[in-house]
Amino acid sequence: MADINRIKVILVEKHKTNKCLAEQLSKDQATISKWCTNSSQPSLETMIEIAKVLDVDVRDLIVPTQTSKNQ
Repeated sequence: MADINRIKVILVEKHKTNKCLAEQLSKDQATISKWCTNSSQPSLETMIEIAKVLDVDVRDLIVPTQTSKNQ
């Protein structure tokens, strides 16, 4: 599966762990691990919850599909 989300990267940037995110979302730590390795993807609703917990824009959690034309 392609790397679709950046959850792992944002967790590192925010100095948070999978366990911390799992607790705040009331999810199993194995589920968070699957999201971080891109072996499965959270729903859009869950991505919004993750963004709120990590205090980022939901767009920061998703790998861009287009590169900027101004580069």
